[in-house]
Amino acid sequence: MTDSTRKPLRRSPDNRILLGICGGLGEFFGINPIWFRLAFIIAAIPGGFPGLLLYLILWVIIPKAR
Repeated sequence: MTDSTRKPLRRSPDNRILLGICGGLGEFFGINPIWFRLAFIIAAIPGGFPGLLLYLILWVIIPKAR
């Protein structure tokens, strides 16, 4: 997929478990969202704060798809 055909980065209303962040990242990069979910879980293991903070920041800056 080229940059001109790439979908804009949005939170996914269809492929979501919590807020649609990982689903939206998966759609944007063209990979399975499970890899992003796994990365956020791994980032949350050593104390929870870095992964949770990054997830919340992405929730604020990535708009929801309509």
